[in-house]
Amino acid sequence: MTTTAPSPRPGDIPDGPDGPPGSGPGGGRGRFRMAAPRVFVPSAVLLLVFVALAAIFPTGMSELLTKANETVVQDLGWFYVAVVTGFVGFALWAALSPMGDIVLGKDDEDPEFGLGSWFAMLFAAGMGIGLVYWGVAEPLNHYATPPPGSATGDAATTARTALDTTFLHWGLHAWAIYVVVGLAIAYAVHRKGRPISIRYALEPLFGKRILGFWGDVVDVIAILGTLFGVATSLGFGVTQLGSGLSFLGVVDEAGTPLLVVLVVAITAIALASVLSGVDKGIKLLSNLNMGLAGVFLLAVLVLGPTVFLLSDFVTQIGSYLQNFLRMSFNVRPFQGEDGASWLSGWTTYYWGWWMSWAPFVGVFIARISRGRTVRQFVLGVMLVPTLVTFLWFSVLGGSALYREMFGEGGLVVDGAVNTDTALFELLSGLPFGTILSVAALVLILVFFVTSSDSGSFVVDMLAEGGDLDPPRWSRAFWAVMEGAVAAVLLVVGAGGLAALQTMSILVALPFSIVMVLMVVATTKALLAEHRWYQKRRRQWFAQQMAEEVTEELRKDPSVRVER
Repeated sequence: MTTTAPSPRPGDIPDGPDGPPGSGPGGGRGRFRMAAPRVFVPSAVLLLVFVALAAIFPTGMSELLTKANETVVQDLGWFYVAVVTGFVGFALWAALSPMGDIVLGKDDEDPEFGLGSWFAMLFAAGMGIGLVYWGVAEPLNHYATPPPGSATGDAATTARTALDTTFLHWGLHAWAIYVVVGLAIAYAVHRKGRPISIRYALEPLFGKRILGFWGDVVDVIAILGTLFGVATSLGFGVTQLGSGLSFLGVVDEAGTPLLVVLVVAITAIALASVLSGVDKGIKLLSNLNMGLAGVFLLAVLVLGPTVFLLSDFVTQIGSYLQNFLRMSFNVRPFQGEDGASWLSGWTTYYWGWWMSWAPFVGVFIARISRGRTVRQFVLGVMLVPTLVTFLWFSVLGGSALYREMFGEGGLVVDGAVNTDTALFELLSGLPFGTILSVAALVLILVFFVTSSDSGSFVVDMLAEGGDLDPPRWSRAFWAVMEGAVAAVLLVVGAGGLAALQTMSILVALPFSIVMVLMVVATTKALLAEHRWYQKRRRQWFAQQMAEEVTEELRKDPSVRVER
């Protein structure tokens, strides 16, 4: 016998005249109406102002933001390290505790997307082009210049440390950041029926106050962080794409005009995809993305030192788990300036970068996770993409390390690695190297489009007050804005891109506070609902016992209940 949970559940706030922020007489669904002008307009204006300043004063803006970034990363690196490791603990608690049984939707609701499509979409949105860009380059960088204070000595120890460090940056910590935002939003949206908006994740703490000014601030920060993150990836990504074309001899030099053309082309494809929505274009591209990545990875595995790579994959998982706690909390205080400089350039930089992407990825994976339990959500988001990521780095990074240790070398020159061309240099040494390089270019392109269209869709949902199906004109606006930001700053030069990247990291600082509040709010909501269900279960058992006793007395009136 089952009972249906009555409504409202604990923590629910009855919906009244308050709707999505900015809705009312000025909102609506007219041709160019905005559902949430208090979020849309400030986001668009701040973005345009920043881009204008970066374009007019690139050097001054870059110096100012770089100085601010150094202060944030170096002086608050301990905070980033502690907070992100805490996110891992929260995610594991949510999955392994009884809270994991709670459904992100109605109690009897089935998942909206199949398991394969779900994994493909969350993986492509969460990591995207970064895997292609850093798959070879990061392990090589750590091999050429080991982290200060890390275990070195012989080449084997240095190589293992290089992959351990890479696994730290791309493993459970990165996906735990996405879990914090994604779970909080998925619970608010699918369980409580709220619009898709960052602010509603804080409702268990602040109640209806999140509908006011500070809720607008939270959503604006999320939109800016997402746009800066995606546009920066697009800018640096086309740089690698151009370098690949140059390496293959397709063009003599990957100059700014070519890079701008690439941005325009990628933006046009992403625009067509985002206009078609999640169920069509984005889902199709994500599945295509994963298929291409799988074939590419398999080809490198088979054509490379296969047994070594598989052995490396198994060994590195064990090494990562063995050193997990030590690496997670290592702020390198005893390595002095070298330690602080390395940390700011790698670990805390990554944590800030993932947090700047968290609004985008969190909202997107929440959008596609309706019907999953909390346990399925957390374990699916954390474990499966992490294992695939580890395999990716073990194959690509392991192939590069094998070549440096046992082969002809040439990827590390004078202790330095060319990050833009490292992938193509590795592929050129494999059988069918040219074909693999062309495949890598196609993969980079599809990863770009997937990240761009997913980012545009999420930004539009936030800017439209949580609308699951935002108007086409605003989808087009944000998609074009991402491409325009990248193109303008490519024309400005490296200073502009550096400023944009720095700004996305700085946005992570206030948003990290929001994420801590999300952890508290989600914990409060899950515990309250669990207590509510426990109470209902006890009431149900008491009712069943009473019914059984009544039935027994009805059948045999001679039975007496002793007190």
